[in-house]
Amino acid sequence: MIRFDQVVARYPRAAGAAVDDVSFVVPPARITAVVGPNGSGKSTLVRALLRMLPLVSGTIRVEGLDGAAGDRRAFARRVAVVTQRESLVFPMPVREYVALGRYPHEGSWHAAGAEDERAIDDAVMLAGVLPFAQRSTEELSGGEWQRVRIARALAQRAPALVLDEPTTFLDIAHEMAMFELFARLARGGTAVLLVSHQLNLVARFADTMVLLHRGRVAAAGTPTEVMRAAVLEPVYDWPLVITRDPAVGAPALLPLRGSSR
Repeated sequence: MIRFDQVVARYPRAAGAAVDDVSFVVPPARITAVVGPNGSGKSTLVRALLRMLPLVSGTIRVEGLDGAAGDRRAFARRVAVVTQRESLVFPMPVREYVALGRYPHEGSWHAAGAEDERAIDDAVMLAGVLPFAQRSTEELSGGEWQRVRIARALAQRAPALVLDEPTTFLDIAHEMAMFELFARLARGGTAVLLVSHQLNLVARFADTMVLLHRGRVAAAGTPTEVMRAAVLEPVYDWPLVITRDPAVGAPALLPLRGSSR
Protein backbone atom coordinates (compact mmCIF):
# COMPACT_ATOMS: atom_id res chain seq x y z
CA MET A 1 0.00 0.00 0.00
CA ILE A 2 1.12 3.55 -0.76
CA ARG A 3 -0.13 6.39 1.41
CA PHE A 4 0.20 10.09 0.57
CA ASP A 5 -0.63 12.07 3.71
CA GLN A 6 -1.00 15.87 3.44
CA VAL A 7 1.90 16.06 1.00
CA VAL A 8 3.29 19.51 0.19
CA ALA A 9 6.19 19.80 -2.27
CA ARG A 10 7.76 22.85 -3.87
CA TYR A 11 10.43 23.19 -6.54
CA PRO A 12 13.43 25.42 -5.78
CA ARG A 13 12.79 29.10 -6.55
CA ALA A 14 9.11 28.39 -7.28
CA ALA A 15 6.63 30.90 -5.93
CA GLY A 16 4.13 28.29 -4.77
CA ALA A 17 3.80 24.60 -4.01
CA ALA A 18 3.68 22.14 -6.92
CA VAL A 19 1.47 19.86 -4.81
CA ASP A 20 -0.38 21.20 -1.81
CA ASP A 21 -2.00 19.13 0.95
CA VAL A 22 -2.48 16.03 -1.22
CA SER A 23 -3.75 12.92 0.55
CA PHE A 24 -4.90 9.59 -0.85
CA VAL A 25 -4.22 5.88 -0.48
CA VAL A 26 -3.21 3.31 -3.11
CA PRO A 27 -4.47 0.00 -1.70
CA PRO A 28 -3.36 -3.49 -2.73
CA ALA A 29 -5.28 -5.27 -5.49
CA ARG A 30 -6.53 -1.99 -6.96
CA ILE A 31 -5.60 0.46 -9.70
CA THR A 32 -5.52 4.03 -8.45
CA ALA A 33 -5.13 6.58 -11.24
CA VAL A 34 -3.89 10.13 -10.79
CA VAL A 35 -5.14 12.37 -13.59
CA GLY A 36 -5.23 16.05 -14.36
CA PRO A 37 -4.07 18.66 -16.87
CA ASN A 38 -0.45 19.51 -17.61
CA GLY A 39 1.26 21.08 -14.62
CA SER A 40 -1.32 19.84 -12.12
CA GLY A 41 1.27 17.99 -10.01
CA LYS A 42 0.92 14.41 -11.24
CA SER A 43 4.59 13.73 -11.97
CA THR A 44 5.62 15.82 -8.97
CA LEU A 45 4.06 13.18 -6.73
CA VAL A 46 6.23 10.53 -8.38
CA ARG A 47 9.36 12.66 -7.98
CA ALA A 48 8.51 13.19 -4.32
CA LEU A 49 8.01 9.45 -3.87
CA LEU A 50 11.49 8.84 -5.35
CA ARG A 51 13.08 11.51 -3.10
CA MET A 52 13.96 13.55 -6.17
CA LEU A 53 12.03 16.43 -4.62
CA PRO A 54 12.05 16.91 -0.85
CA LEU A 55 8.75 17.35 0.91
CA VAL A 56 7.95 20.65 2.55
CA SER A 57 5.57 18.76 4.83
CA GLY A 58 3.53 15.56 4.94
CA THR A 59 4.61 11.97 4.44
CA ILE A 60 4.68 9.31 1.75
CA ARG A 61 4.74 5.72 2.99
CA VAL A 62 5.06 2.48 1.05
CA GLU A 63 4.19 -0.70 2.92
CA GLY A 64 4.60 1.30 6.12
CA LEU A 65 8.10 2.56 5.24
CA ASP A 66 8.61 6.32 5.17
CA GLY A 67 9.87 7.24 1.72
CA ALA A 68 11.94 10.14 3.08
CA ALA A 69 13.99 7.94 5.39
CA GLY A 70 15.54 4.52 5.54
CA ASP A 71 17.50 2.33 3.17
CA ARG A 72 16.90 2.93 -0.53
CA ARG A 73 17.26 -0.75 -1.42
CA ALA A 74 14.66 -1.68 1.19
CA PHE A 75 12.39 0.97 -0.31
CA ALA A 76 13.00 -0.41 -3.83
CA ARG A 77 11.97 -3.87 -2.67
CA ARG A 78 8.58 -2.39 -1.79
CA VAL A 79 7.86 -0.25 -4.84
CA ALA A 80 8.85 -0.38 -8.52
CA VAL A 81 8.61 2.85 -10.50
CA VAL A 82 8.49 3.70 -14.20
CA THR A 83 9.16 7.42 -14.50
CA GLN A 84 7.89 9.56 -17.33
CA ARG A 85 11.33 10.06 -18.89
CA GLU A 86 14.59 8.17 -18.72
CA SER A 87 17.68 7.90 -20.87
CA LEU A 88 20.74 5.68 -20.58
CA VAL A 89 24.23 7.13 -20.69
CA PHE A 90 25.59 3.86 -22.08
CA PRO A 91 23.64 1.35 -24.17
CA MET A 92 23.33 -2.22 -22.95
CA PRO A 93 21.58 -5.44 -23.97
CA VAL A 94 17.86 -5.32 -23.22
CA ARG A 95 17.94 -8.35 -20.92
CA GLU A 96 20.75 -6.82 -18.88
CA TYR A 97 18.71 -3.65 -18.49
CA VAL A 98 15.67 -5.64 -17.31
CA ALA A 99 17.96 -7.43 -14.86
CA LEU A 100 18.63 -4.08 -13.14
CA GLY A 101 15.22 -4.53 -11.58
CA ARG A 102 16.66 -7.32 -9.45
CA TYR A 103 19.34 -5.13 -7.88
CA PRO A 104 17.36 -4.44 -4.66
CA HIS A 105 17.14 -8.20 -4.05
CA GLU A 106 20.74 -9.16 -4.74
CA GLY A 107 23.03 -10.33 -1.97
CA SER A 108 26.43 -9.05 -0.90
CA TRP A 109 28.16 -10.33 -4.04
CA HIS A 110 25.50 -8.96 -6.41
CA ALA A 111 25.22 -12.30 -8.16
CA ALA A 112 21.92 -13.24 -9.82
CA GLY A 113 20.42 -16.48 -8.57
CA ALA A 114 17.75 -18.81 -9.92
CA GLU A 115 14.92 -16.70 -8.50
CA ASP A 116 16.36 -13.60 -10.14
CA GLU A 117 16.56 -15.34 -13.50
CA ARG A 118 12.93 -16.47 -13.20
CA ALA A 119 11.83 -12.95 -12.33
CA ILE A 120 13.69 -11.56 -15.36
CA ASP A 121 12.23 -14.22 -17.68
CA ASP A 122 8.71 -13.55 -16.39
CA ALA A 123 9.11 -9.78 -16.80
CA VAL A 124 10.40 -10.14 -20.35
CA MET A 125 7.42 -12.30 -21.27
CA LEU A 126 4.79 -10.17 -19.49
CA ALA A 127 5.96 -6.93 -21.10
CA GLY A 128 6.24 -8.57 -24.53
CA VAL A 129 9.92 -7.75 -25.06
CA LEU A 130 11.18 -11.28 -25.72
CA PRO A 131 11.55 -10.70 -29.50
CA PHE A 132 14.21 -8.04 -28.89
CA ALA A 133 15.61 -9.12 -25.52
CA GLN A 134 19.08 -9.68 -27.01
CA ARG A 135 19.24 -6.36 -28.85
CA SER A 136 20.93 -3.24 -27.55
CA THR A 137 18.83 -0.54 -25.94
CA GLU A 138 20.10 1.97 -28.51
CA GLU A 139 18.45 -0.08 -31.29
CA LEU A 140 14.93 0.19 -29.85
CA SER A 141 12.05 2.30 -31.05
CA GLY A 142 10.34 4.62 -28.56
CA GLY A 143 7.56 2.12 -27.95
CA GLU A 144 9.96 -0.81 -27.52
CA TRP A 145 12.05 1.19 -25.05
CA GLN A 146 8.93 2.00 -23.04
CA ARG A 147 7.99 -1.67 -22.78
CA VAL A 148 11.55 -2.56 -21.74
CA ARG A 149 11.33 0.00 -18.93
CA ILE A 150 8.07 -1.57 -17.78
CA ALA A 151 9.75 -5.00 -17.88
CA ARG A 152 12.54 -3.75 -15.61
CA ALA A 153 9.95 -2.58 -13.08
CA LEU A 154 8.12 -5.90 -13.26
CA ALA A 155 11.38 -7.74 -12.57
CA GLN A 156 11.50 -6.08 -9.15
CA ARG A 157 8.42 -8.06 -8.10
CA ALA A 158 7.51 -5.31 -5.67
CA PRO A 159 4.11 -5.26 -3.94
CA ALA A 160 3.54 -1.72 -5.26
CA LEU A 161 3.95 -0.50 -8.84
CA VAL A 162 4.02 3.19 -9.85
CA LEU A 163 3.70 4.10 -13.53
CA ASP A 164 4.03 7.67 -14.82
CA GLU A 165 2.53 7.89 -18.34
CA PRO A 166 3.56 4.27 -19.02
CA THR A 167 2.01 3.98 -22.48
CA THR A 168 3.80 6.93 -24.08
CA PHE A 169 4.91 6.00 -27.63
CA LEU A 170 2.81 2.82 -27.64
CA ASP A 171 0.39 2.01 -30.44
CA ILE A 172 -3.21 1.08 -29.68
CA ALA A 173 -2.62 -2.68 -29.42
CA HIS A 174 0.39 -2.38 -27.10
CA GLU A 175 -1.29 0.34 -25.06
CA MET A 176 -4.29 -1.88 -24.45
CA ALA A 177 -2.05 -4.87 -23.73
CA MET A 178 -0.19 -2.88 -21.05
CA PHE A 179 -3.39 -1.69 -19.38
CA GLU A 180 -4.70 -5.26 -19.38
CA LEU A 181 -1.41 -6.33 -17.80
CA PHE A 182 -1.71 -3.68 -15.08
CA ALA A 183 -5.25 -4.89 -14.38
CA ARG A 184 -4.04 -8.50 -14.03
CA LEU A 185 -1.29 -7.41 -11.66
CA ALA A 186 -3.84 -5.55 -9.55
CA ARG A 187 -6.11 -8.58 -9.45
CA GLY A 188 -3.10 -10.55 -8.25
CA GLY A 189 -2.66 -8.23 -5.26
CA THR A 190 -0.33 -5.49 -6.52
CA ALA A 191 -1.03 -1.90 -5.48
CA VAL A 192 -0.93 -0.04 -8.81
CA LEU A 193 -0.57 3.73 -8.99
CA LEU A 194 -1.08 4.92 -12.55
CA VAL A 195 -0.36 8.51 -13.61
CA SER A 196 -1.94 9.27 -16.95
CA HIS A 197 -3.58 11.93 -19.10
CA GLN A 198 -5.62 9.24 -20.90
CA LEU A 199 -8.89 9.84 -19.08
CA ASN A 200 -11.05 7.54 -21.19
CA LEU A 201 -8.61 4.65 -21.00
CA VAL A 202 -8.07 5.15 -17.29
CA ALA A 203 -11.85 5.15 -16.70
CA ARG A 204 -12.00 1.67 -18.22
CA PHE A 205 -9.46 0.17 -15.84
CA ALA A 206 -9.10 2.24 -12.67
CA ASP A 207 -10.87 1.44 -9.44
CA THR A 208 -10.24 4.94 -8.11
CA MET A 209 -9.38 8.21 -9.85
CA VAL A 210 -7.69 11.15 -8.13
CA LEU A 211 -8.09 14.38 -10.12
CA LEU A 212 -5.46 17.04 -9.49
CA HIS A 213 -5.85 20.73 -10.33
CA ARG A 214 -3.14 23.28 -9.60
CA GLY A 215 -1.48 20.94 -7.15
CA ARG A 216 -4.55 20.09 -5.11
CA VAL A 217 -7.07 17.25 -5.17
CA ALA A 218 -10.10 18.52 -7.09
CA ALA A 219 -12.03 15.23 -6.90
CA ALA A 220 -11.50 11.61 -5.94
CA GLY A 221 -13.64 8.51 -6.23
CA THR A 222 -14.75 5.94 -8.74
CA PRO A 223 -14.50 6.79 -12.45
CA THR A 224 -18.24 7.43 -12.49
CA GLU A 225 -17.93 9.91 -9.61
CA VAL A 226 -14.97 11.80 -11.10
CA MET A 227 -15.83 11.64 -14.80
CA ARG A 228 -18.60 14.24 -14.69
CA ALA A 229 -18.77 17.37 -16.82
CA ALA A 230 -19.40 19.56 -13.79
CA VAL A 231 -16.15 18.26 -12.24
CA LEU A 232 -13.91 18.14 -15.32
CA GLU A 233 -14.85 21.31 -17.21
CA PRO A 234 -13.50 23.76 -14.58
CA VAL A 235 -10.28 21.75 -14.30
CA TYR A 236 -9.55 21.41 -18.02
CA ASP A 237 -11.15 24.74 -18.97
CA TRP A 238 -12.83 23.22 -22.01
CA PRO A 239 -16.43 22.30 -22.84
CA LEU A 240 -17.14 18.60 -22.86
CA VAL A 241 -19.81 15.98 -22.46
CA ILE A 242 -19.65 12.61 -20.72
CA THR A 243 -20.97 9.59 -22.55
CA ARG A 244 -20.70 5.84 -21.94
CA ASP A 245 -18.06 3.57 -23.43
CA PRO A 246 -20.11 1.18 -25.62
CA ALA A 247 -17.69 -1.69 -24.98
CA VAL A 248 -17.56 -1.74 -21.18
CA GLY A 249 -20.03 0.92 -20.02
CA ALA A 250 -17.36 3.09 -18.39
CA PRO A 251 -17.78 6.87 -18.51
CA ALA A 252 -16.07 8.46 -21.51
CA LEU A 253 -15.13 12.08 -22.10
CA LEU A 254 -15.96 13.76 -25.39
CA PRO A 255 -14.41 17.24 -25.82
CA LEU A 256 -16.50 19.65 -27.84
CA ARG A 257 -15.32 21.88 -30.66
CA GLY A 258 -13.93 25.21 -29.55
CA SER A 259 -16.70 27.09 -31.39
CA SER A 260 -19.19 25.73 -28.88
CA ARG A 261 -17.54 27.55 -25.95
